[in-house]
Amino acid sequence: MPARRIDVITAVHPPAAPYLADAYKSLCAQELPAGWEWHWIIQEDGYSDAVTPYVPDDPRIAFHQGRPGGPGVARTMALAHASGPYVKVLDADDQLTPGALARDLAVLEADPALGWTTSRVLDLLPDGSTAGFDQDPADGPTERGAVVAFWKANNFRAQVHPATLFVRRDLLLALGGWMALPASEDTGLLLALNTVAQGYFTREYGLLYRKWPGQATAQTHHTHEAERTARMAVIEARVNSLALLRGTDPL
Repeated sequence: MPARRIDVITAVHPPAAPYLADAYKSLCAQELPAGWEWHWIIQEDGYSDAVTPYVPDDPRIAFHQGRPGGPGVARTMALAHASGPYVKVLDADDQLTPGALARDLAVLEADPALGWTTSRVLDLLPDGSTAGFDQDPADGPTERGAVVAFWKANNFRAQVHPATLFVRRDLLLALGGWMALPASEDTGLLLALNTVAQGYFTREYGLLYRKWPGQATAQTHHTHEAERTARMAVIEARVNSLALLRGTDPL
């Protein structure tokens, strides 16, 4: 019987391509239960000759390119090549911690009522040191609406990190993939998931989140007030619409 597959989706653009080697090492260090395997789908946000040299030579890896539209568009296009029951997000400049995939898989395999998981994050600083976050939620189920409520009460900042997302592929597709936003597209997806399905938070560290000058969230346009206000408004409107479609009050 062929192995069941976890599709790991990575959006990449040329400045982040050199970090693919570290992401690959972290994937190769993952140990999965018998009958499971990972498949890495790398989608370049654009067409260039700058990324291909950094894509590892491994039959478990598929590399694709497409018209530039930002990381949300690239990840959603990568879904065309996903076939397994689960999708794991891995940004090109980040690294999984040992055991992260197996922990995510175990949670969703054990409870069909859960739609997604997230986990704790360690910032990977330029000098190689790491820094954690001391306000993570408790280990266990993430109730519907809990992430949304925290986000609204804390200046539109979620207390769980969308870069750690592990999600059922059919649920991800039902929500249309990542939002078509210039930034915060992953937060928008996370909040939509929290509106329609119960999740789970793992307090074990699941990701090394690289901090470096070239990352998208370090650019000045990411915090441009007018654009950020518009992004948050459309994310909130989507959450409220999804809640109404479920027959519940806006969150």
